[in-house]
Amino acid sequence: MSRVGIVALSLALGLAVYGSIAAVLGARRRRPLLVESSRTVSYSLLAMVVAANAAMLAALLADDFSIRYVAENSSRATPAFFKVLALWSADEGSLLLWNLVLAGYVSAVAFRFRRDRPPELPWALAVLHGVAAFYLALVVGPAGPFESVAAVPPDGRGPLPLLQNHPLMAAHPPALYLGFIGFTVPFAFAVGAMLSRGPSARWLRVTRRWTLVAWIFLSAGLVLGALWSYGVLGWGGYWAWDPVENVALLPWLTATAFLHSAMLQERRGLVPAWNLSLIVGTFALVTLATFLTRGSILASVHAFADSLVGPMYLGFLVVILVGGFGLVVARFGRSGPPGRLDSPLSREAAFVANNFVLVSMTFLVLVGTILPLVIEALTGQRATVGEPYFVRTAAPLFLILLLFVGVGTVLPWRRASPAEIRGRLAVPALLGSAAMLGSALLGVREVEAVLGFGLAAFVAAANVSEIALRIRGRPAREVVRDRRRVGGLVAHLGIAVAAVAVIASSLGSEAEVTLRPGEPAVFAGRVLRLEGIRSRVEPHRRVIVADVAVSRHGEPDGTLTPSLNLYPGASEPIGTPAIRWSFGSDLYASLVAVDGSGERATFRLYRNPGVSWLWVGGVLVALGGTMAMARRSTRPTVAPPAPARREPVGVG
Repeated sequence: MSRVGIVALSLALGLAVYGSIAAVLGARRRRPLLVESSRTVSYSLLAMVVAANAAMLAALLADDFSIRYVAENSSRATPAFFKVLALWSADEGSLLLWNLVLAGYVSAVAFRFRRDRPPELPWALAVLHGVAAFYLALVVGPAGPFESVAAVPPDGRGPLPLLQNHPLMAAHPPALYLGFIGFTVPFAFAVGAMLSRGPSARWLRVTRRWTLVAWIFLSAGLVLGALWSYGVLGWGGYWAWDPVENVALLPWLTATAFLHSAMLQERRGLVPAWNLSLIVGTFALVTLATFLTRGSILASVHAFADSLVGPMYLGFLVVILVGGFGLVVARFGRSGPPGRLDSPLSREAAFVANNFVLVSMTFLVLVGTILPLVIEALTGQRATVGEPYFVRTAAPLFLILLLFVGVGTVLPWRRASPAEIRGRLAVPALLGSAAMLGSALLGVREVEAVLGFGLAAFVAAANVSEIALRIRGRPAREVVRDRRRVGGLVAHLGIAVAAVAVIASSLGSEAEVTLRPGEPAVFAGRVLRLEGIRSRVEPHRRVIVADVAVSRHGEPDGTLTPSLNLYPGASEPIGTPAIRWSFGSDLYASLVAVDGSGERATFRLYRNPGVSWLWVGGVLVALGGTMAMARRSTRPTVAPPAPARREPVGVG
């Protein structure tokens, strides 16, 4: 399997380099056969990467400990399901999966444009193959997932405990990768637009669905990551502003801004250079995320030079930044007339404000994430930027963003009269005010929370009213034809629902109790009684389970079974919380410790209001994004200019 993997990856690298060179020569010398050769070689590239991944999977399932990666990330006792997941449980294997997803996107582009050949395609193929060549060079060179060991051990160390503690690891990383890597496609076509006949709205139309696919997968990956953190780690929360979380959020913010500003260019011919900058920035942030997480930077700045992986990532990031933004600057004059806003009371103005807020959030989160690394590099001292910084900086911007989401939903293109705006915003504003009043009467004292509930209700009401307006009394065929616009409204509704969950969950409570069997504790209006402590042995771990009976108002209300999992070779046990899911308030119990005699157990208890609505909001966002992938109804790409206003002719 080691030889198969090495040969397959080496051939794939050669194919990627050839594909990039052939596409460049075909574009420069106007030789369609070379471009066609670059396109068709994508399928062979995918076949070789599939073979390499299959070889690694076979080695993992066969316990081939002659391969270092298998010896360090699997064991004989590891269940087959988690052996498969071990493919992406460490850097070298995750790069194999990364290459598989990237090769899949390259071949999908080649298949999609087998007949329809936009002018940007040759340069886009060159960029796609070039990016693939870089990531293949990592696994053929310094990463080396198929590296052999000198002495074959009788058994492996097994995956990291956290990575084999919950089946969500089967979905969370692949979804993130599908999102991250998917942005390579619009980036490649943006570069192609700048290198061919100059950027226009055409490349936006060509890549709109590709961008939406990447955005949907990245959104799903972020929500699944939050769900994994909430249901597995046992700390009672779902987002800790950890650097790994932050670097995944950053490209989502800029991609969301791009999806909105792209409509400005499609409809009105506005901000073409800004759109190019956003997509270059999004791809650069994806590369930064992989640089920080795969280049050993987050573990320690001083580990940067221990391998060529980090320096190679850094060099690739520099090429993207200098080359991408350099092209934007060089080609700005060929981007067409800039266009203008007709009125601040228009959807265009709301989208511009939306972009400003999203990019500001990106900048602030980016600074908070990389500042500790800069301090460590300059002073040698470890520093951290904690949750208070991110909450204080991001929360006000998030509230402003909600306001623009609600207002932008009801504003028409070009301009609206103040009377028209008052008519459209009256009901949403009334419901938002009622939500603020209701939350205050229910005991919410934090001003930001009260305002947030009101703005979330305002956004929900505005989008629901627009959805109703578009489907009421219309034939089903027209509603289906308009599903792109309705999809955007559904996604906005999902953001409002998720905002309610985020704000409500910040109002929860927690407690820590130590109980003996039969001893009760009162928490969140319930009585919790420890019934007993038991243990069971599984092939890959030992599990200690606490059975906690829950009663409410004297009536039984089920049982919670939090546990501690002890893995061979792990220095500390890994907890699995027990959660009573509810759309009102989750009851969350985490087993912290059990004394040696098994006579006492310590629990951390949480009352988490509204968290379940976060998953509902995520589903709505994904559903809305999927609906928005529909083609736009036949309308002119750039709206005709507004009629000139006649000035009175004076008599002099």
